[in-house]
Amino acid sequence: MATLNEKPVRLLMHDMVASMGLVAGQSFSREQAVQWFAANYPNVKQGTVAAHLVRLSTNVPTRLQYSPRADGSDDKFYKIDSSHFRLYEPGRDPTPVSELTPEVEELSDVAPETSSEFAYERDLRDYLARNLHIIESSLKLYNDEGITGVEFPVGGRYIDILAVDGAGGYVVIELKVSKGYDRVVGQLLRYVSWIKKNHAEFGQQVRGIIIAKQISEDLRLACSEVPSVSLYEYALSVTVKQVGLERE
Repeated sequence: MATLNEKPVRLLMHDMVASMGLVAGQSFSREQAVQWFAANYPNVKQGTVAAHLVRLSTNVPTRLQYSPRADGSDDKFYKIDSSHFRLYEPGRDPTPVSELTPEVEELSDVAPETSSEFAYERDLRDYLARNLHIIESSLKLYNDEGITGVEFPVGGRYIDILAVDGAGGYVVIELKVSKGYDRVVGQLLRYVSWIKKNHAEFGQQVRGIIIAKQISEDLRLACSEVPSVSLYEYALSVTVKQVGLERE
């Protein structure tokens, strides 16, 4: 997507550092960054600011979803805690997270013997992000200046997938690799409200989708009075085809 300003947001972040007079060791908050952009580039949305903070933070694995530049020009910040950052200091700080960084596998709540489920929630997330049309034919992954809708940041938390439908509305997608319970509704509605308040344009529709291996009865009941939320169950299918061999 073409930038709306004289520079892309990733470079405006460098201007922010200079404008705020940040020096090595000095911390700043996500809210300060949001306020700086609101004052200087009000057309840059809060979610975009938060996503670029992640992209430019050398110690955040999620940055890989936003394709930081291999030349090191995106190695700008070091994340201190959930909402504070400082300048990245080469030699003092660990090597920036990159595609070459070993990935640590974390087991999900899926039972190992349940072969019909995805082993990890991120596997389900990544598959659906590449194949959103199987949910709705018009769905596209959100993308703006290199920031995608995979693990889109919302107030210190992350949406599994943020998509855009054929009418231009936002679709917040929350995933559960096993069973979806009613507590996920509150989480989803919080994300939907955040997008409405901080990212959507006036009048732009925002709705939610929950996808799980199995939708519980309490989740069905909880969503029966929430017209902006849809429920889906996923199923896997494996086929096997014999490969012919040439034998003497």
